[in-house]
Amino acid sequence: MTILDRAILFAVEAHSGACRKGSQTPYVLHPLEAAAIAASLTDDLEVLAAAVLHDVLEDTAVTPDALEAQFGPRVRSLVSAETEEKYRDLPPAATWRRRKEEALVRLRADGRREVLIVAMGDKLSNLRALCRAWTQMGNDVWQLFHQTDPAAHAWYYRQMGELFAPLRDTPAWQEYQLLCARLWPPNSPHKA
Repeated sequence: MTILDRAILFAVEAHSGACRKGSQTPYVLHPLEAAAIAASLTDDLEVLAAAVLHDVLEDTAVTPDALEAQFGPRVRSLVSAETEEKYRDLPPAATWRRRKEEALVRLRADGRREVLIVAMGDKLSNLRALCRAWTQMGNDVWQLFHQTDPAAHAWYYRQMGELFAPLRDTPAWQEYQLLCARLWPPNSPHKA
């Protein structure tokens, strides 16, 4: 089995039983979609494995050491670069802005193309899901999140879009920009 095959099996087990926010969609479909997006940007199997595993440290009981033991230091580093500190002792709504600002700082400081690819897979998958939900629910979609202000989401996704500028010659970056414009058009009252 390749490292990607092993990562897929690992992610399926780690996310077993979890669903996407506000739906009955199995959670594991998100990291699989993130990896498919990443595969449009690279054929590096360690990067694709990291894309599949990008949420295991943040959202499951998997530890960084266990991840490294299974997939090596590079995959651990790529996943760690994409992992938010959850501040589990505080309400998620109270830490939303702080967590997003820290993620942006961390990605800016890292700057590796492969980290941007993993992050692009994650964020573009999230934007796709958000657009689908927004199409069905309208502005009620924001109530699904700890941060209910659409302008805050616009700020975060636009900041991420700026970080993804090194990928601007790719269809993934272009789709990312189109979805941001669809969710938060320039004349929207929800501008960042």
